[in-house]
Amino acid sequence: MNGSVLAFVGDAVMALYVKTYLVSSGYTKSKELQQLSELFLSASAQADFAKHCLEQGIFKENVLDAFYRGRNHKSGTIPKNSDVTTYRLATGLEAVWGYYYTNQETLALEQIWETYKTFIKEKHETISLR
Repeated sequence: MNGSVLAFVGDAVMALYVKTYLVSSGYTKSKELQQLSELFLSASAQADFAKHCLEQGIFKENVLDAFYRGRNHKSGTIPKNSDVTTYRLATGLEAVWGYYYTNQETLALEQIWETYKTFIKEKHETISLR
């Protein structure tokens, strides 16, 4: 699959993980759910985590290929709340999630979710289980 398709699928998978986590943690108010989900799903949060993964060597060779296919995909638009570099890094991360999901790599998906969840919680320190 090309990077765009992987990122499209990965975006949905990430959103499902985040939203399921927040609801299962006891958050129920719409405004609170939206604000907390943005901490996880914003392009800047995703780009920061992508940089962390690259620096720490978390992505293996096949996953790096998916990341670069997503990152290098030329999109016709850039969201208004993000610069091009941030957007591309975030798209690369979404492609990794899409790669794991489409290849049914459930364990890898769970591992990246746990690492991402910890990364975001440490960054914001306001997210806690209820």
